[in-house]
Amino acid sequence: MRSPAQPEFESVDPVVAGILKRMSVAERIALVEDSNQVARLLMAGGIRYRHPDWSESQVEAEVARRLLCDAD
Repeated sequence: MRSPAQPEFESVDPVVAGILKRMSVAERIALVEDSNQVARLLMAGGIRYRHPDWSESQVEAEVARRLLCDAD
């Protein structure tokens, strides 16, 4: 059993690793950017579902709060 202080690491699937290795740096950066955008859209959708009465600015503020809550 691992202690709580030890992080748990998952390995990348070899097929995915091969695909990523063949991509250029610019392609990998674009992939990260696209993934970030999808995560934000999904988060905003969940917030809108839970708070249908919120304005778009309230939804955007909540997305930002959730993304930055641990940032110091």
